Amino acid sequence: MATPPANGSRTTSVRREPLDPSGAGSAIERWTLRAGPYEASVLTLGATLHTLVGPDREGRPAQVLLSSDRIADILGPARHYGTVVGRYANRIADSRVGLDGEEHPLAPTGGGVTLHGGPDGFANRMWAAEELPGGVRLRLHSPDGDQGFPGALDVTVDYTLDAAGELAIRYHAVTAAPTVVNLTNHAYFNLGGEGSGDVLGHLLTLDADGYTPADARQIPYGRIEPVAGTPFDFTSARPIGKSVHDEHPQLTGTGGYDHNWVLRPRPADGAPARAARLEDPVSGRTLEVLTTEPGIQVYTANGFRGAVSGASGVPYGPFSGVALETQHFPDSPHHPDFPSTVLRPGEEFRSTTVFRLGTAD
Repeated sequence: MATPPANGSRTTSVRREPLDPSGAGSAIERWTLRAGPYEASVLTLGATLHTLVGPDREGRPAQVLLSSDRIADILGPARHYGTVVGRYANRIADSRVGLDGEEHPLAPTGGGVTLHGGPDGFANRMWAAEELPGGVRLRLHSPDGDQGFPGALDVTVDYTLDAAGELAIRYHAVTAAPTVVNLTNHAYFNLGGEGSGDVLGHLLTLDADGYTPADARQIPYGRIEPVAGTPFDFTSARPIGKSVHDEHPQLTGTGGYDHNWVLRPRPADGAPARAARLEDPVSGRTLEVLTTEPGIQVYTANGFRGAVSGASGVPYGPFSGVALETQHFPDSPHHPDFPSTVLRPGEEFRSTTVFRLGTAD
C-alpha cells in the first residue's frame, strides 16, 4: 500500500466526473484538483495527467500541457500525452529481458525495441481511482506475462496538488515474481500555454553533468559522457532552441532532443531533489522538476506533425511542447553498470516526482 501523500491539503478541492457523458468517454473518469490559482485534471485512462493550469506573471491563468479530449489522440502511437507509461518507460533493446538466467521475450513496438512497456502498455489501460486528501489515487493490476514481462505487478499512482503550485506524483509497485519496473509520466509542457507556439525559446536548466549516448535506435551504448562542450550542456539556463537551430549531428535526425541525462546524485534520505527548471521568458511562468529518479529523458516533440490539436484548435507541430520524463535509464536491464530496475517479491518500488509551477522574479 502506498504511503498517503504528505502534501494533501484541505484547501484542495477534488471533483470526479465523466470525461464525456455523451460519447465514448463516458466510461473514463476525469478527476479535477483545484488549489488556489492552480488546477490539474487526471484521467482514469492511462492514469493521464490531462491538464495543468497556472498563472503567468500578471496572474492570468493558462493550461500548460499539450492535451486532447479525443481518446484516439491520447492513445495515439508514441505520443502518450500525459499518460503514465510502463511497465518499463523508455526503450528495451531487442525486446527481451534476462532475469536470473531466464530470457523473457517482450512485445515489440518496432525498430528493434520495446518502447514504454509495449504496444498495450499501462498508458492504454483503464485504472481504478479513489479520492485522497488533496488528490486522487489510481490503481492497476498487471498480470504475469503482461506484454511479456514476468511477475504479476500491482501499481498505485498518487496525484496531489497544493496552493503553492506543487503537483506531486508518487508511484508504488509490488511484484509476485522478479521483474523490471520503470515508471514515468509523459506530459508535454508549454509554459506559454497550450497552443501558444513552440518551446524553442523556453530556458532549460538540467541538474546533470552527464548523459548516455545512444545508437540509431536510441539505445544507450552503456557509457556516460560529460555534457560540457556539447549540445547537451544545460547546466546553466539556455534556450532549448539554441542547439536545435545549430543542427548538431549528435541530435536526432529531426534536429531535436530525445535523450537521457544522468542527474546528479539524489539525497541519501530519498527526498526528491531538483532535476530541471524550465522558464518561459514571455509569460514568466516557471516549472521546477524534483525527483527521486536518477535520470531524466528530455523529448522536444520532434516527431509531431500537426495530427493532433488541443482545446486551442492549434495543431501540435514539432517543438510544440517538451516532455521532462523522470525515470531510470533506457535499456537498464542490459547494462549492469546502470542503476538497477529489478524488483523482487518482498521489495517495494517507490518513486516521487514533483512539478512545481511558479513565476520568475
